[in-house]
Order: sequence, then C-alpha cells, then structure tokens
Amino acid sequence: MKANPGTGVESIDVVDGPGPETGSDAAGFMMVLLATACWSTSGIFIRFISDGSAIQPVGLAFWRDLFTFGALLIGLAVLRPQLLRVRRSDLPWLFVMGAISIGAFHVLWNTSILLNGVSISTVIQCNAPVFVTLAAWFLWKEPLTRLKLLAILLAFIGIVLISRLDRMQGMSITLAGLGVALLSALFYGSFSLLGKKLTGSYSSWTVLVYIFGFAALALLPFQAGELTMPWLFSPQVLASFGGLVLLTTVAGFGLYTAGLNRLQASVASITSNSEVAFAALLSYLLLGERLDPWQILGAVLVVGGVSLLSLPRIGSRRRRKAIDDPAGERL
Repeated sequence: MKANPGTGVESIDVVDGPGPETGSDAAGFMMVLLATACWSTSGIFIRFISDGSAIQPVGLAFWRDLFTFGALLIGLAVLRPQLLRVRRSDLPWLFVMGAISIGAFHVLWNTSILLNGVSISTVIQCNAPVFVTLAAWFLWKEPLTRLKLLAILLAFIGIVLISRLDRMQGMSITLAGLGVALLSALFYGSFSLLGKKLTGSYSSWTVLVYIFGFAALALLPFQAGELTMPWLFSPQVLASFGGLVLLTTVAGFGLYTAGLNRLQASVASITSNSEVAFAALLSYLLLGERLDPWQILGAVLVVGGVSLLSLPRIGSRRRRKAIDDPAGERL
C-alpha cells in the first residue's frame, strides 16, 4: 500500500481486483495521476516532520496510522457504515496485514527516507511488484515467464545503478540504507501477497480502515518512552503531519479508488509509476536532492521493469474481453 506511498498502489489492486473494462478514461487517468502526486508527498512531509521535531520513525508511523484510522473510521461511519462489517474469522488476518504491510512498512519507510532521501527511497520502493512476482513463484508456483525475468533483470540493473549514491550531491547511501530501502519495498509488497486471501470479499475502504487500526495497535507497545506527541508539534510541523495523513494517505487512496472505477487496474498501476517523477521533482525543489545521469537511467530501468509486469495482465484481459464480446474488440 505508497501506503506508499508511502502507501500502496498494489494494495488497492489486490483488494478491488480488475477495474471495469472501460479503457483509459481521461477522468480516471487524471484521478490516478492526482493520487500519485499525493503519494509522492509522503517523503517530503516525513522529512519536514523529522527535521522539525524529535519524533522517531516508530513514533511517526504509529501516529500516522492512528490518525489515518480515525479519519477513515469517521468517514465510513458517516457515509457508508455498512462497510465497517467484517467476518470475525477475518480479523486475525487483517491484524497480520496491518502489523506487517502497514505498521512495519511505515517504520521502514520512515527510516529509509531519513537514511537515503526521498527520490531514491521512492525508486527502490517501486521494486515491490518484483518481490511479489518472486514470492508468488516461490509460494504458489506461479510461472516465471521470459517477460517477468526481463522485468526482474531490468529492476536489478536499475538498483545497481542507483546504488552509486556516494557520487550524489548532498546525499549518500550505505549498505544499511540500501538494505532498509529493499526491506521497505518487500514489506510494502507483502500487502499484495496477504491480500490474496481477501480478494473480492470486501471493499478496499473496509480493508483500509481495519489494517490502519491494527497497524496502530501493533505499534502501540513500542511507544514506551516516546514523548513526542503530534499536538506538541510546532505549527509548521503539525501542518506537515496533517498533510501526511489527509493529503498523502486519505486523499491519495480516495483518488486512486475513484480512478479505478474508470480505468483497468493494470492501466492504473502503470500510471502510478509516475510517483517516481513527482517525488524526484519535489525532492529537487524542496530538499535539493539531485541524481546523476546513471542514477536517472537506473530509475528509468526500475520503472520500466515494473511496468513490464503489467503487460501480461493487460493482454489477458483484452483476450477475455474479445471472447466475451467479440464485436466490442477494437484495434
């Protein structure tokens, strides 16, 4: 979930499944593009909050998840209370998803931002679908096609090029920083794997409200000794925290979910890769981060490799549409 950015594109894909076969509707495309722009602000807000306060990555993850849960709970209770119902037998699974794919992921994501910077963390985060592909092959024996292997190879080469961060102006990366970033992408991708059990069972909003609540619950024991509370932030830091919750998370997921009602899920997933460009631009303008040409090439290879993973889904959906409605298929 990018979430994310910072919360997650893939999480919505898995929970909601394929979107309606309506093609690349302009309004849906703009919604997904705006959602991606919202997600790209995650690292910027995290840097502003961390630079302006003494809060630690675990504490920031806890308060972000708790306030996001509160906003989603109030919204659903007022607008669609029926979406708050879940089967009791699914609660343990939702807790695992929240603890791992949201709670632990946000701790790693916050740490990666502080260690590696915004643009690099975002690029490495894009490798989540690659981890999902490898895990699906290992766990469920899903075939590794030539196209998938090519995508994995491109992503790997991209990571190698990006790791030349010792030559970046004003930024550096260590082996520990790279490891945290890769773990962040792995935990982010776990949402897609864990979400397979709930595919088609609930609205994405139902899953989101519960997993954010359980993420906060899982992180609560680690708040002992944490004295930095959001209401003690300065006005500037408090504004950044509000943006992280409302703009990055709630608005990002809201726009993406609305966009999925008009776009195929695979098209929306590919479009969301524009988060790399948005994050790079914001980090350059606001934080002074710069990539050299080799690192830019690495970013392009990562995004290109991830996009390749969506091509088989697009082709299979078109074939299904042609079988179901041969007269409706167009070149």
